Amino acid sequence: MIERFQNVFKIPELKRRILFTLGILIIYRLGGHVPTPGINTAALAEFFTTAQNTLFGLYDMFAGGAFRKATVFALGIMPYISASIILQLLGAVIPYFQKLQKEGEEGRKKIVQYTRYGTVAISAMQAYGVSVFLQNIPITQSGLEVVPIAGLGFRLLAMITLTTGTVFIMWLGEKIDERGVGNGISLIIFIGIIASFPNAILDEVQQLIAGNRAIVTEIFLLAVMVFTVAAVVLITQATRKIPVQYAKRVIGRKMYGGHSTHIPMKVTTAGVMPIIFAQAIMFVPNTITQLFPNSEIMTTVGGWFDFTSGIYWFFYGLLIVFFTYFYTAIVFNPVDIADNMKKYGGFVPGVRPGKKTSEFLDFILTRITLPGATFLAIIAIFPYFVMKFTNVSYNFASFYGGTGLLIIVGVALDFLQQIESHLLMRHYDGFMKSGRIKGRRGI
Repeated sequence: MIERFQNVFKIPELKRRILFTLGILIIYRLGGHVPTPGINTAALAEFFTTAQNTLFGLYDMFAGGAFRKATVFALGIMPYISASIILQLLGAVIPYFQKLQKEGEEGRKKIVQYTRYGTVAISAMQAYGVSVFLQNIPITQSGLEVVPIAGLGFRLLAMITLTTGTVFIMWLGEKIDERGVGNGISLIIFIGIIASFPNAILDEVQQLIAGNRAIVTEIFLLAVMVFTVAAVVLITQATRKIPVQYAKRVIGRKMYGGHSTHIPMKVTTAGVMPIIFAQAIMFVPNTITQLFPNSEIMTTVGGWFDFTSGIYWFFYGLLIVFFTYFYTAIVFNPVDIADNMKKYGGFVPGVRPGKKTSEFLDFILTRITLPGATFLAIIAIFPYFVMKFTNVSYNFASFYGGTGLLIIVGVALDFLQQIESHLLMRHYDGFMKSGRIKGRRGI
């Protein structure tokens, strides 16, 4: 394995790409420590000690801890992701965007440009909301104000600062795509999530030193983590291959087709998006109830939707299953695939081209999505069981499943796949003795 890592740096181009990627990620992490003007970071940190399990805590995880500190990168890359999702959804319902998606490289460039505009608009709106939210945070128990000098000037300054920070992060991600290794946006999210792992490990070490945790318990927890990561890798890589045969066609003096291939249908086609959607929705009731601390009804509702409640787990799992089918239907269209196959003379053996093929693909997709959706629901709920039955910290339990672990695994596999491609292309041994790693693109 050491020799294989040495091979990475024997290829000048790959070496430059990796070093460039590391440099960009370092810049991103440094920017995550530059505070927004006009913010009392100590007061904000005190507030977030009681808000880590709300929607704000989820947002802070994607921002790599920058939202908690109200830095210039506080919004993170989430506005860009939101804009990308919106454009993707529009492509499923609006003919103009459907046309752009089918125009190849030129259409892709236009979609990227619209995504950038959408990122700026969403960032500006979210930045204004964040500035108002920061101004309305009550004085902390220690008597500190989060925004000592509130007003229109602070809101405008916060909007400009946070929007510029998000646009800069977007630019950093695009530069990684051009001159680095891996998917830039995904790597930025990855490094933000993984940045909290050392602190989580340190908390567990302190618990062990203090005598609050037995060494056997820690070994068991680490074994469960390894098993969970292995299960996530297995399901993330799992695919159902649908055989496709292309008929021979003679055009002029050349013969085309006549070869066999397959359609890879992933068990988790929707990726991590169902958990993101479901988690955002499930955190909303709890966050709203915190705005009415003196209401008995809101307190009761907040208890129902607390993350330790069985009601929360039940509805959370149902939403994940629902969004898995919903998002899979958007990203994988059996009708389009069947039409394209028929257009180029392809067919599934034993199935008629056209409508019958689309029905067959839909039949297979519906059934392989169910175990994938069930697994996503289990892996999303698993960290809460770990917290309840082992009394570990929230930061450490979050690495046992949920959004963070799925993103970490997916991005790591994609990064290794790209390095593997560079090594094999230049006749070096890759990281795998046989086969190739098949990572997913993006989030």
